[in-house]
Amino acid sequence: MEFDAVLLAPRRARMIAQGLWHDRTINAELDACLSACPDKLALTAYRVEAGDEKRFTYRELASMADRIAVGLTRLGVQKNDVVACQLPNWWQFTLLYLACSRIGAVINPLMHIFRERELNFMLKHGEAKVIVAPKTFRGFDFEQMIAAIQPGLPHLKHVVVIDGQGSNSFEALLSGPAWENEPDAAAILSAHRPGPDDITQLIYTSGTTGEPKGVMHSANTVMANIIPYAERLQLNAEDVVLMASPMAHQTGFMYGLMMPIMLKASAVLQDIWEPKKAVEIINREKATFTMASTPFLTDLTRAVSEGSTPVPTLKTFLCAGAPIPGPLVEQARSALSTKIVSAWGMTENGAVTLIALNDPDERAFTTDGLPLPGVELKVVGADEQSLPPGETGKLYVRACSNFGGYLRRQHLNGTDAEDWFDTGDLARMDAQGYIRITGRSKDVIIRGGENIPVVEIESLLYRHPAVAMAAIVAYPDERLGERACAVVVTKPGQSFDMPTLVDYLKAQKVALQYIPERLELLDAMPATPSGKIQKFKLREQLQTMLSAR
Repeated sequence: MEFDAVLLAPRRARMIAQGLWHDRTINAELDACLSACPDKLALTAYRVEAGDEKRFTYRELASMADRIAVGLTRLGVQKNDVVACQLPNWWQFTLLYLACSRIGAVINPLMHIFRERELNFMLKHGEAKVIVAPKTFRGFDFEQMIAAIQPGLPHLKHVVVIDGQGSNSFEALLSGPAWENEPDAAAILSAHRPGPDDITQLIYTSGTTGEPKGVMHSANTVMANIIPYAERLQLNAEDVVLMASPMAHQTGFMYGLMMPIMLKASAVLQDIWEPKKAVEIINREKATFTMASTPFLTDLTRAVSEGSTPVPTLKTFLCAGAPIPGPLVEQARSALSTKIVSAWGMTENGAVTLIALNDPDERAFTTDGLPLPGVELKVVGADEQSLPPGETGKLYVRACSNFGGYLRRQHLNGTDAEDWFDTGDLARMDAQGYIRITGRSKDVIIRGGENIPVVEIESLLYRHPAVAMAAIVAYPDERLGERACAVVVTKPGQSFDMPTLVDYLKAQKVALQYIPERLELLDAMPATPSGKIQKFKLREQLQTMLSAR
């Protein structure tokens, strides 16, 4: 595979001079763990349905990584070949990435919820040579699905199946034979180790706005983010990181897979989110940190409250992906005795902003944090000039962790000659530099020439006791151009209607022109695997409903 990561080379000299790129790879980090703490517990992976767990010390982790790496070369995998991975949070995910890194292959994480349509596009676009998937997971046969589409994927040579029974099983091809003891193993493992600017990860955007784009990251770009992220959160080798967010998303990959190794800490994986099980795992493994989206925090808070089982070791819960309702922060602080940290980021950058541990709790629900070291932000108006504090405009980011570009989509890179990346988000910045994401640029609703503050109205709706999820999207209007529709999922047993919505927002002193003029109730929101509501799908559904009436 030829990678066109055109955004890396032009900024290398500056990043090195500023000390923001560290010229290390995950290989160096794992080797450092093997030297400093070989017998420390590195990884514990829980499979909820199977009811089992698997543990690795750093010595065992490095040995298995070498084994799988040599096994991959037996399948014809070479440097810069793409190895796709459609796995839940299983130990094989972590080991597959470490193995790819040993031989310079590129990991392509794919969400386990993807089916034929998504896989056809991503596997073809990324030219994956190998895909590793479960035989079955949550009742679905992945082997059968991939076998059906493989004839249309000329680059896909091998489908490797975990818990399979045939000759293509992960166990038979990769993790079973002691490949690391073969006569040529040492040469294989030293010949093609990647450099810090080689592409290490090809990961597709979550698709809140349409067709996914293949984001290319190097070791330098991801590590330039993980290091200041861990420093702001005061994480170190004594921490135990619980990761139940999918590792096929940047949250799980960077902070559940890579970060614990870089810290010489311990990682704990949970493959299916069950809050009661999470409470059990936190207490059993003495987890100190986790990161997930708002629904995870809601569930964990409820599970601890209802079960009267505290989680005293859990120091920090970083919540990102959507604004955190104020009442949830208050409930979580009371139930969990855990610091709730708000953050904002993108697949293209990793985490961009975080509040600090010593910030007041209200910062978690009124802001999305301060930029990390190595990150610059600006909010600009229609004339592309920077706006004063408090005004909303387009958010641009210039970051050491900015990606290398979109695979075969250079025209969409959205980065200018000065390295400013157009995030596609709207935001405002206060006088202290804290930002608040107020919506996507494509989510702007202009009603009769007046911009509706979408995120603020959504945040108010989340505070209503009957509302579980809320989103506001535009629908066309002949006179005003656009009007606003509130889409709501109610809590079990609760009711919500248009008069209730209007009366509630009026009581909150919302300007009349900001109150949505339509309400649609859904059983569930269309969402990305990380929990972000896909507003483009809501707009499509709304258009279909309006056309049918």
